[in-house]
Amino acid sequence: MTKKSYYITTPIYYPSGNLHIGHAYTTVAADALARYKRMQGYDVWFLTGTDEHGQKIERKAKSEGKEPLEFVDDIVAGIRHLWDKMLITHDDFIRTSEDRHKKVVQKIFKKIYDNGDIYKSEYEGWYCTPCETFFTERQLAENQTCPDCGRPVELVKEESYFFKMSKYADRWLQYMEDHPDFIQPQTRRNEMINFVKQGLEDLCVSRTTFSWGIPVPINDKHVIYVWFDALTNYISALGYGTENDSLFQKFWPADVHLVGKDIMRFHTIIWPIILMAAGIEIPKKVFGHGWVLLAEGKMSKSKGNVIDPLVLIDKYGVDAIRYYLLREVPFGQDGYYSEEALVNRINIDLANDFGNLLSRTTAMINKFLGGIVAPPGEGTRFDGELIDMAKALPAKVEELMDKLEFSNALAEIWKVVNKANKYIDDAQPWSLNKDPEGKEKLATVLYNMVEVLRLTTILCTPFMPTIPEKVWSQLGISDRKDIQGWDSLSWGQFPAHTQINRGEPIFPRIDLKELELQEEKPGKGVPEDDKKKEQTNNLNAESFEAILPEISIDDFAKIDLRVAEVLACEKVEKADRLLKLSVKLGDEVRTVVSGIAKHYRPEDMVGKKVILVANLKPAKLRGIESKGMILAASHGEKLEVITVDDITPGGRVK
Repeated sequence: MTKKSYYITTPIYYPSGNLHIGHAYTTVAADALARYKRMQGYDVWFLTGTDEHGQKIERKAKSEGKEPLEFVDDIVAGIRHLWDKMLITHDDFIRTSEDRHKKVVQKIFKKIYDNGDIYKSEYEGWYCTPCETFFTERQLAENQTCPDCGRPVELVKEESYFFKMSKYADRWLQYMEDHPDFIQPQTRRNEMINFVKQGLEDLCVSRTTFSWGIPVPINDKHVIYVWFDALTNYISALGYGTENDSLFQKFWPADVHLVGKDIMRFHTIIWPIILMAAGIEIPKKVFGHGWVLLAEGKMSKSKGNVIDPLVLIDKYGVDAIRYYLLREVPFGQDGYYSEEALVNRINIDLANDFGNLLSRTTAMINKFLGGIVAPPGEGTRFDGELIDMAKALPAKVEELMDKLEFSNALAEIWKVVNKANKYIDDAQPWSLNKDPEGKEKLATVLYNMVEVLRLTTILCTPFMPTIPEKVWSQLGISDRKDIQGWDSLSWGQFPAHTQINRGEPIFPRIDLKELELQEEKPGKGVPEDDKKKEQTNNLNAESFEAILPEISIDDFAKIDLRVAEVLACEKVEKADRLLKLSVKLGDEVRTVVSGIAKHYRPEDMVGKKVILVANLKPAKLRGIESKGMILAASHGEKLEVITVDDITPGGRVK
């Protein structure tokens, strides 16, 4: 049976310097989509590359005393290295300086010229060299600056060839009406339609004031405009118009172009009209995602606020970076990067939720079942809801992935991960182990836990590709490829009698303050041994609070510490640090306000058994009466709520 094909592209990147985390965002998203489609059985072709021509490159190369190709070669090597470190599984990497690309660009240009849609005239107008974009007077921002990047534009006057874009405006608008899903999300579609309705002007598609580009096939004094050149990569990489066009025949039209919102106009207006004029099918979809921003705005080398993904990978690991990018920012919207948010995602989602589920599961199988996964039998009253959620999860993830809702797909996976953690607290395997008649239920509970881990790990594979093998190793199924793929996402396939191999936590918690301390370089002129002593003394002096004055046993006896189960939890409005919790102590339910919101999300707390100071005088916080205080331990920026497992709510802590 022939596999269904799927063609996905990212923009080809302009090699003007090192890529930052925002650039990596697009390619990581494309890679997750490509991996997902491959797991589904599609024959995927994933293209990325570099856009290497234009006046900007020529000027930068000259400023460094290099030829343009020599200048870009070094930068392209760095881009390739980054994609390797990010585990990007592209099938092709195209450079616009390659002959295979140049020939196709010239062929398309000549074809459109022969059809009468390109003519020679003189261009006089405004040009932004950093963006390689032409603008009319009415399109400029204040003080004759680029409306996209805000930098000064140049007044250009030169002989040029023009592409009759205006001729195709009505046809383009009709295509948008007939294909409402071509431009996504909807906000971008509306922007592009409004832009075209204001009137399309013919596009200048050649330059004569520099030479670093592809010569116009009918006049080698001209080079082809860099965007006409660059956009053609999506079909030149497939061999369009060559003797070997099998890839073009198989994969075109592209299923999706993933691009940043700042280059939507080129990909959704200029590119489709070029294809219309050349008699070539238009891609099925162009999705314009938002930017990953810093608090001070968009990242740029000139601002000095670029976040290097290579540094982050070395500090936190590639899977954590990929997870953060795709979970933190809803695809299609802008999002904000901060290292604190990254560490919180690692500590809460990966360490507390997923990593803790794996650790608890393997620990209890070791302790209660001698390390062997027993077959399920009679269950508990808590099984049904968990199993139903797990069974429904693959279809939900598929629906969201097909809509490119990566963040929501991960959120659905984590709902099941969190449900499984709560299931452990509800089913209480430690209590079942003590009950002579509870052994079958114990086996069922632990089987359900490993099966949830198997399913959620498979679903996480496109996002975090190195994690599955670590999980399979601990679950003892590294050699069972038949139950690790997308086609094995049905409940109950984990093999009973499997020997598990409990290992180290796959996501250790991170103390950002300690990490920063470790990264400090020794001071100039200070011996290394003295520096280590200084750091140790600072750690002892600053990281740990001094012990309070002694109290008597009678003083301590006045404090009534109780185990309380969290039934519900929500954020307190307009209070960044506060959570409002409903907790159960025996038959009593209380409201407690706790300042842990920067360390725990509301859903993380539900089901936990915490230690409560039960006889603390009630206090009002943000208008809410809080009856008690939850105990937590802290060290630097790290804070953990103290929890217990095998104690009934209301039990006293002595």
